[in-house]
This record gives sequence, structure tokens and C-alpha cells, in this order.
Amino acid sequence: MTSARQAPQRLTIGFVLAKDFTMSAFALFIDTIRLAADEGDRSGKVRCDWNVLSSGGHLIRSSTGVQVAPTARLGDPTRYCYIVVVGGLLRDPEPLDAECVAFLKRADVARVPIVGICTGAFILARHGLMDRRQACVSWLHYQQFKDEFPNIDVRADRMFVVDRDRITCCGGSGAADVAAYIVEERLGPKIKQKALQVLQIEKARPASDPQPRTPVEINVQNARLKRALLLMEQNISEPLRIEELARTCNVSVRNLERIFTAELGATPADAYKRIRLDMARKLVVDTDRPLTDIALSTGFCHPSSFSHGFKKLFGISPSRARAEARPAAAE
Repeated sequence: MTSARQAPQRLTIGFVLAKDFTMSAFALFIDTIRLAADEGDRSGKVRCDWNVLSSGGHLIRSSTGVQVAPTARLGDPTRYCYIVVVGGLLRDPEPLDAECVAFLKRADVARVPIVGICTGAFILARHGLMDRRQACVSWLHYQQFKDEFPNIDVRADRMFVVDRDRITCCGGSGAADVAAYIVEERLGPKIKQKALQVLQIEKARPASDPQPRTPVEINVQNARLKRALLLMEQNISEPLRIEELARTCNVSVRNLERIFTAELGATPADAYKRIRLDMARKLVVDTDRPLTDIALSTGFCHPSSFSHGFKKLFGISPSRARAEARPAAAE
């Protein structure tokens, strides 16, 4: 990415909105750019310019049902410093029409940086625009992304990922963080901070901040602990080694153990096992999958060790838990 000192003092953004795009992510991103563009809240396109692009001028429906009118045709992608693809609901296998896909591929060839917001990473990956790059998605969509794109390195333990000419983001309020990052890169930290202050955002989160999600019922404040728990939750069937967890969290194994003991009163290994067994219990109660299959899918190589751990934690065997859940489910 170009530094603020080297970059031209004007930022241009072309937005490509998917069918059923996420309105909140789009609004936070574009409002950050709008507020960076002018002094105060005057909305003049002084430092920044932006367009909502489409192939045919049709209204674009968001997941809320509210529709947005495009402001320009697709045209030449090199008119823009960045192309921002805002994804949304994943129910449509083709959320962009063929003309929009061709436009993104022209941007790729021309080396125009492309940003995927919310499920925008899915759209880019489906069209070969995330090959040999790391992606970021929400923890909510992590497993679905891994299943659909097993050859793409994906993260869901951080807010966004910058990998050369791609930026992908978990969505939600993270859209403002990505927009702030781009504003700072192009226009400098003062303009970025001014935009955030008008939005009543105290400060932008860096890319490496963990997503605000904790898989255990406890108020966790430590960022490294949050990231470790997210990674555990996202690697259930093939548990990571504690050494690998520590390395990803940029901390030694000993310090990771100290953090877990201080905040959770448990070792990383014990906390990991609890997360896996919690998932196993949900599968036992809510599905008809064979217990052996559930054991393997939650990282237990032997059914006997799975049954022993399950009974020790929950006071009941997996088969008994399933049998007792059936009458309650039928009522």
C-alpha cells in the first residue's frame, strides 16, 4: 500500500454492492470517506470522491430491503484508487451480475486495489480474485468459507487483512476500521481522526485486533486470550497445538498459559477441550449424527476418550444426553 506522504491528496472509491448487501457495513464505510472528504460535516467532495457503480442503473437491494440508487456506470476501474465490494446475505450464488464480475477482473489486471467488506471475500474468492492471498471473514462465516475455498488461507481472529492489493474485512463495524485505514494511508492520520470523531468513534481498531467474539460465557478483556479462544473455536476437528496457538497470538507458551490461568482459571489445553466438548454436546443433542462421527469431528481420535471426557464434564454419557433430549424436543 502507498504511504500517506507518497500518495496523491485525493481518494477515489468505486463501490460495487452485491444483491442483499449489508447496509450497516456500506454506511459506515462510505460515511467515513464522506467525513474525510471535507471540513466539518459539509459533505463536499474536496479530498475524496466516490460512486456507487452498476452495469445498468438499476436499484440495488440491501438485506434490509432498502434500495440504493447507483451514481455511475462501471466504466474504467483505473478511475478509482480502490474498488470496494460490499457483500451481504450468502443465499444467492450469484450476487453480482456478469458485467460487475468482468469489471472486478479488469481492476485486478490493472492492479487497482480491491476491498471485500462483510462477505465480499466470498465474492472475490468465487471469481479467482483471492488466489494466493490471505482472506478475512467474520467468525460467523469462517467454517463456510473454509469448506468452500479449502485452498485459501482465511482468518477470523482479526478485524481485517491487508494482503498486497487486496483488503478483506469481517464486516459490521469493522468497515469503519478499514475505511479509516485507507484514509490514513492516502490522506494522513489527522484527517482520519477527524472523520472518526464526527462518527463518535474514539479510535480505529488496527487490522490485528481480535473480532469481538468470545466462544465461552465469560467477559474476556485480554486481546491475546480472545484471539486464542477464537482460533480454538475455529479449529475444532483438527485441534491446533498449543505452541502453534501461542505463535499465532505472538506470545510464548508460558505466557499464554499464564494468561489463561489468570483469566479463566484453566490451562489452554483444558479450555480447548471444554470448547470442543461444548460443540460435541450441541451436536449430540441437536443432530442425529453417529456419536463416533461427532467424536472425530470435535477432535477426539478415540470414541472412548470422547465418552470419558463428555461424562466427566457434563455428568452424563453422550448416548444418555441424546436420549434425554429427545422428549424435550418433541414437546
